[in-house]
Amino acid sequence: MTALRPERESGAAGDQGGSYGWPYGGSGPLGDGGYEDSASVDDETVALRVPEPSPSPDRVAPASSAGASVAGGRAARRKAAKGRHGRRGASRGSSSMSESGEGPNAPLSRVEARRQARARKPGAAVIASRAIGEVFITAGVLMLLFVTYQLWWTNVRAQAQADKAASNLQDDWASGKRNPGSFEPGQGFALLHIPKLDVVVPIAEGINSKKVLDRGMVGHYAEGALKTAMPDAKTGNFGLAGHRNTHGEPFRYINKLEPGDPIVVETQDEYFVYKMASVLPVTSPSNVSVLDPVPRQSGFTGPGRYITLTTCTPEFTSKYRLIVWGKMVEERPRSKGKPDALVS
Repeated sequence: MTALRPERESGAAGDQGGSYGWPYGGSGPLGDGGYEDSASVDDETVALRVPEPSPSPDRVAPASSAGASVAGGRAARRKAAKGRHGRRGASRGSSSMSESGEGPNAPLSRVEARRQARARKPGAAVIASRAIGEVFITAGVLMLLFVTYQLWWTNVRAQAQADKAASNLQDDWASGKRNPGSFEPGQGFALLHIPKLDVVVPIAEGINSKKVLDRGMVGHYAEGALKTAMPDAKTGNFGLAGHRNTHGEPFRYINKLEPGDPIVVETQDEYFVYKMASVLPVTSPSNVSVLDPVPRQSGFTGPGRYITLTTCTPEFTSKYRLIVWGKMVEERPRSKGKPDALVS
């Protein structure tokens, strides 16, 4: 609530003043038009107070800058100082490094060189992977060399040996050197001609791999239970074996023979001409009955003069045997010249 206050005596504030001071709109000590805005009035005493002097503009700027620096705080000042000193320190450090020669291209100390060498050294896993890779590469190269040896070099060497044996045999025949009637294992005694396959290969006694078959020749079954007749026998089965692949591969394409195709055996005195009769595409290696005087599964029903060619099948394996049979149709002395099968 608002309390009543006693009026002041006239003349205390002037004759024309109101109850509490100079009249509004009059002229007073503070100038015309009433009190100044900057004057402050005490509500309790209604006394006048002298206003604080307003700061000059030139004094405000330092205060604001000081306020800004204070507002930045100690952390900002430290950061600014550190940046200034850091730049100067960096420049001094770079200049000192350039003066002392410790740049990036400077030579390393022994300790640093060893440390870098250890860092560059590969780990155990890398070494193991490299070793395994080298083993596989070496194994692959060895396998490739082995295949090349088996499929190419053995043929080259065996064909050269077979050609030499055939040439020596023909030279002996031309010189009149007589055959002994029986032959040593590995000794050549005849030539086999298969005109359709363009095959001319020497026939040697026995079927030993190192002495006969691997040298590119055809072997005669002449030992033990596998012994077969010679071509000049009156009856019997002349059995021959040869490689189908590698080592000259003289029997590689005998599966292409057809009934009636000629097979000729040339000896020192005679030509024995056979006609292909039948084929057994697959049989077990233990089926020795194909070499009987009257071979089983050949289609022959009685004694005669037969020839049997045996080789491995399928190609590049020795799991089974391929059998080709022929029957003699002509015996021709060499004095009468070559048979028609070798002339045409």
